[in-house]
Amino acid sequence: MTNELVIDVEASQVSIALLEDKRLVELNKESRSSRFSVGDIYLAKVRKLKPGLNAAFVDVGYEKPAFLHYPDLGPHFRLVSEFSKNLMKPGKNSLDVASYSIPKEIPKDGKITDLLVPGQEILVQIAKEPISTKGPRLTSEISIAGRFLVLIPFADKVYVSQKIRSSEERNKIKQMVRNIKPKNFGVIVRTVAEGVKQEEIENELHALVRRWEDCLKKVRLESSTPILLYEEMGRTVSILRDIFNPSFESIYVNDQVVYNEICDYVASIAPERKNIVKLYSEEIPIFDYFAITKQLKSSFGRTVSFRNGAYLIIETTEAMHVVDVNSGNKARAGNDQEANAIEVNLAAADELARQLRLRDLGGIIVVDFIDMVKAENRQALFNRMRENMQNDRAKHNILQLSKFGLMQITRQRVRPEMRIDTDEVCPTCNGKGYSQPSILFVDALENKIDYLVNTLKIKKFKMMLHPYVAAYVNQGLPFCSLKWKWRRKYGASIKLIPSQNLAFLQYIFLNESGDEIDLKEENETEVEHSHD
Repeated sequence: MTNELVIDVEASQVSIALLEDKRLVELNKESRSSRFSVGDIYLAKVRKLKPGLNAAFVDVGYEKPAFLHYPDLGPHFRLVSEFSKNLMKPGKNSLDVASYSIPKEIPKDGKITDLLVPGQEILVQIAKEPISTKGPRLTSEISIAGRFLVLIPFADKVYVSQKIRSSEERNKIKQMVRNIKPKNFGVIVRTVAEGVKQEEIENELHALVRRWEDCLKKVRLESSTPILLYEEMGRTVSILRDIFNPSFESIYVNDQVVYNEICDYVASIAPERKNIVKLYSEEIPIFDYFAITKQLKSSFGRTVSFRNGAYLIIETTEAMHVVDVNSGNKARAGNDQEANAIEVNLAAADELARQLRLRDLGGIIVVDFIDMVKAENRQALFNRMRENMQNDRAKHNILQLSKFGLMQITRQRVRPEMRIDTDEVCPTCNGKGYSQPSILFVDALENKIDYLVNTLKIKKFKMMLHPYVAAYVNQGLPFCSLKWKWRRKYGASIKLIPSQNLAFLQYIFLNESGDEIDLKEENETEVEHSHD
């Protein structure tokens, strides 16, 4: 399996698409005006306790207070609490975690009122982004992630990923990390550490410890809480850190600044592979070039077709996500009902695993597969679903089919689910159901060019059109196409860009810098004339 990362940097947002064998399996969108906050560490202040919920509301500087549940305090919270109290005390050498002794673990069924009081300052880390009307979800089990290791202050154990199959390798890595880690620091060894040289692991461990020490020094520079001590890297680099592996074939990005950031990161972790980062500079939108736009249009929405007429219906409610599997006209002649059912269900399991990652569905998912009688078929479907979900980085749990043929899945919800509206409102009629004759669309385009050149005095611009319309404007022998006729007539430099994101009779004009040209004034003038 080959992996490719395609990054589309726009003025308002960054879209990150992960392709496995050219199929879109993950999509992340991040507004450029906001930042990725999961992993950020704060010295924060407790605002209010909720004994009925066994939780606390904590101020970390967000509009909505953050939520800290008792189980998220972590077993060594007493040490975290003592360390937090000493951080703000001037002149006290309290930054050395190794100088503390680890107290007894807190009881699993304890009460939050026994450990916290309003106004108390504590170290917390954002575990989940704010979702809908809820503030961020917090944890006091602090961790700092690297490529091979995850550093856990206030713990003293070494954990090795279960995905490293060899027990000999696991024991070897565990013993090696135990020998080099500082006192009172726990370490999680990630799967990608398998087969890595000791020197590389040791260097990363020292780098993570330095990162932790640097973030603590910020406390002395601030006077009041909340204080942001550690800021997680941008989503692009953090996703790359979590998923980067030898199967990565290429990383494409269409922005010079982000390209430089990724080059620097890849060069720091795998210098021999820095040439896989490539700057995309073609005029065609990057998602169109890699057929991502088409996959987005076909993969989001209530109904998703996946093979020979079979399809999924995905509904979202307040409490859960519900998926119905339908065979459509998928039924082979000569096959009995059971054979058709297992064939459709296995294909549906493949598509469902992709949909969960692509939409980032979290919480409870209930799937109504086509009924099957044979126990071995039901087990085969369960095994297929588990196998498909192995590449899913979110924590999940899959239950066997119930007697009603329902499969229940729980999947970790870290951020809001990905929703993309695939329905297009006609840009020429704005959903009214009627528009000007399509044969006159070319005349309307020429009017826009006339307005740009003669009224706005813009002589050099780009014109984005639906690929079918762009092909029509470009058709013909050289110097005989509509585009060349317009160039000669108006003395303008016109560059044509086909875009699959546009509706059939939609158009966008861009200036030399790639910014959209505002034609609002012209549209208002047209409306005024239409009422005269």
